Amino acid sequence: MQSLRLNPLDAAWIVTESRATPNHVGGLLQFKLPDDAPQDFMHKMMVEFRNHRTFTPPWNQRLKQSFSMNPMRVWVEDDNIDLEYHVRHAALPWPGGERELGELVGRLQSTPLDLSRPPWECTIIEGLEGNRFALFIKMHHSLIDGISGVKLLQRGMSPDRAKSLHLPPFWAAGKPAARADSKQPHEALVPTVAHAIAGAMQELRIQASATPQLAMAFGKLVKDAFGPTSGMAHPFDAPRSIFNGRVREKRRFATQQFSLQRMKAVATAANCTLNDIVLAVCGGALRRFLAERDSLPDKALTAGIPVSVRPKDDDGNGNAITFIVSTLGTDIANAKDRLAAIRQSVKLAKEHVQSLPRQAMMQYTVFLMTPTILTLLTGIGGRSRPMFNITISNVPGPETPLYFRGAEMVATYPASIVTHGQALNITCQSYAGFMNFGFTACHSSIPGIQRLAVYTADALTELETAFLPAPKVPVKRARKKVVKAA
Repeated sequence: MQSLRLNPLDAAWIVTESRATPNHVGGLLQFKLPDDAPQDFMHKMMVEFRNHRTFTPPWNQRLKQSFSMNPMRVWVEDDNIDLEYHVRHAALPWPGGERELGELVGRLQSTPLDLSRPPWECTIIEGLEGNRFALFIKMHHSLIDGISGVKLLQRGMSPDRAKSLHLPPFWAAGKPAARADSKQPHEALVPTVAHAIAGAMQELRIQASATPQLAMAFGKLVKDAFGPTSGMAHPFDAPRSIFNGRVREKRRFATQQFSLQRMKAVATAANCTLNDIVLAVCGGALRRFLAERDSLPDKALTAGIPVSVRPKDDDGNGNAITFIVSTLGTDIANAKDRLAAIRQSVKLAKEHVQSLPRQAMMQYTVFLMTPTILTLLTGIGGRSRPMFNITISNVPGPETPLYFRGAEMVATYPASIVTHGQALNITCQSYAGFMNFGFTACHSSIPGIQRLAVYTADALTELETAFLPAPKVPVKRARKKVVKAA
């Protein structure tokens, strides 16, 4: 049996998990039923899903304690997968709208995965208005990050409706052959003593070569934190807010969708990136949301932004990310000034991270996240100053429509992690000309999450007003009266 060892970042998602803070991510995929779909379309799908016994990685991987010199757990292939556990069915009272769907997804996102099995679940949801159905697929974060998750689901669908008619379930979709140079030093197969020693030596060599760059990177953070203000946000320089306390088990989930064309038009006019617009939209909505509750800190909230360091041709699983920290400008009333502050903050944070070689990214991320991991392990998470106030992630998705069993996927909304000190997570994913926002929050800490989703629409309109020319209103010419001769 082959095994795949977890890297330190993947292992952190395991050791910090608790009943109140499960560390899985999810995807809500909404489909429009084919026009010619029979009445038993959903029933047949459910039956076939539960009887399809072919599995490809990572769907057939489960955790196992390593008995080698390296204490990290390993992924092993599971030959006895119970599809009645992994594949579920749910139905909304027809006609189910976005609010009812969000309530169901919030409940599904609340329950931890069974880590003695392959850590994933798929729920087939019917009863949606507009002749739609949905799949909610969740998987443990130790197994995938945002980029690998999108690629995983994309492999299970097709841009050609005809070719999609007989596609197998997602867990049976073929995985591209691994590249010969894609193996990371922590991914030694078959955990023998020899491989453990070889892997450890290679890891030490990489760490030694990266030490000067790491020292310079963290030295710059400290220097900027205590020196003159440069506009760069720093870890643990975030104000306390209602988003940064202890959390409970139950989750809330809400969605929002915008045309990419609208957002790109503002980005072009403001000479900034699409991601800057995402942050500005979130910053404007959060400012209003907190102000209405008399909970807006005088100091600007900060966002932790996951940044992928995965090469474009890398189809591996696990996590290949680092973090940058940016202001959200919630202390600035003017939308144009708020965007300017965000743009400068993100620019400086990216320059800081890009100064590191790629092989040092894993160590940098682990060192950066270690204080947060320790607060979760010691029980003081949510009782101390947060590393940042909120996680905001932007995951690029497919640019063209995808189909599954002849049904067109009309939207995809990400659901993500909420933990002590981080009661709100905003993750968005682009797909086929739209940007889809998923808001995941602690049910007891953040009431009215749907209102925050609505406020993002107002924040985008505010940016359009600030940067785009007002639409020209056609002037009606007065009609001349014709005086007839007597």
